[in-house]
Amino acid sequence: MPLALCFVLVACASVPAGETAPDDPLEPLNRTVFDFNTALDDAVIKPAAEAYRAAIPAFVRDRIRSVIDHLAEPRIFVNDVLQGRFNAAGFTFARFFVNSIAGVGGLFDFAGMHGLAKQSGDFGQTLYAWGAGDGPYLVLPLFGPSNVRDAFGLGVDVMTTPPALVVTGHSRTLVGVTVGALDGIDLRSRNIETLDEIKASSLDFYAHLKSVTRQHRAAELREARGLEAAPPELVDPNAPPDEP
Repeated sequence: MPLALCFVLVACASVPAGETAPDDPLEPLNRTVFDFNTALDDAVIKPAAEAYRAAIPAFVRDRIRSVIDHLAEPRIFVNDVLQGRFNAAGFTFARFFVNSIAGVGGLFDFAGMHGLAKQSGDFGQTLYAWGAGDGPYLVLPLFGPSNVRDAFGLGVDVMTTPPALVVTGHSRTLVGVTVGALDGIDLRSRNIETLDEIKASSLDFYAHLKSVTRQHRAAELREARGLEAAPPELVDPNAPPDEP
């Protein structure tokens, strides 16, 4: 599946195939993009992720992951401030400072090992905290499930996450694409079996992943307003409530 779906770690039940969800007015277009993403994943992304995992030792892959996450910390910090989450911003600032020095430029998550947990913070969250609605559900080429607000936020994040802020001209594009591709391949390699299981267990893979990713995103959006994340169990939103 597309790169963004590598963040999906659990499965949930789906709505029956063939039914048009009222909250998905662009479903025919979305399914076309979804099919394109799935085909691209089967032909290119998943094989590349499998080759990456087979060729690169786990220790090296973990260092790559740590550096990529470290590069996102300044963007997370700014968004935490914009959302008024000053405690989260403080954690993020401390993480970046500690990992830049004790973590050898982000090669090691020294801060995480000592209780400074990684925070969420993206511009889609910020827009939500400022009152922006979701807009129609969208499936983006390569990036997967999103909506109008978060698609705009993603564009801002791409332009404001190092190395985009420190490299200019043609080099900026080249470095950005390289880091983005490596980020996606690494994430995909970490979720090969999970996504295979979700796909195998789904009556409707499209609806299944839409439900999972929306619930995952809902927890992140609650954080943007300083609320506790929703319970981790992902459930079928169409299922009847449990009996008291």
